[in-house]
Order: sequence, then C-alpha cells, then structure tokens
Amino acid sequence: MNAHTIPGPKFDRRMLESLICPQTRGRLDYDVDRQELVSKAANLAFPIREGIPVMLIDEARVLD
Repeated sequence: MNAHTIPGPKFDRRMLESLICPQTRGRLDYDVDRQELVSKAANLAFPIREGIPVMLIDEARVLD
C-alpha cells in the first residue's frame, strides 16, 4: 500500500461531548473540513493535529 493512500488519524466525535472551550467553558462545534473545534462564544478555533485536539488558547485561530 502506498503511503499516500493511508489515511491519517481521525478525530473521535464522541470525544467532543466531553470537551469544552478552555476560555468560555462553553460548547464546541466540530469543523470536519478544517479539522478544528470551534468555539463561537470565544470566536476561536482549536486545531486537531494527528487526531488530537490542541486545546491551548495560544494555539487557537481567531475566527474571521
């Protein structure tokens, strides 16, 4: 099998139920296309790297 055809780690959506925004303690939405967890209340998107959510405010992207 070619290395380019092996999918990377996927984010487990069940994990989303136990995660909250570190800034607001509010709900997060999963953006499948960008592989991010989005906090609309904080206006931040937290990256998911290799299937692991990076819940650090310093690593978050400010939403447009």
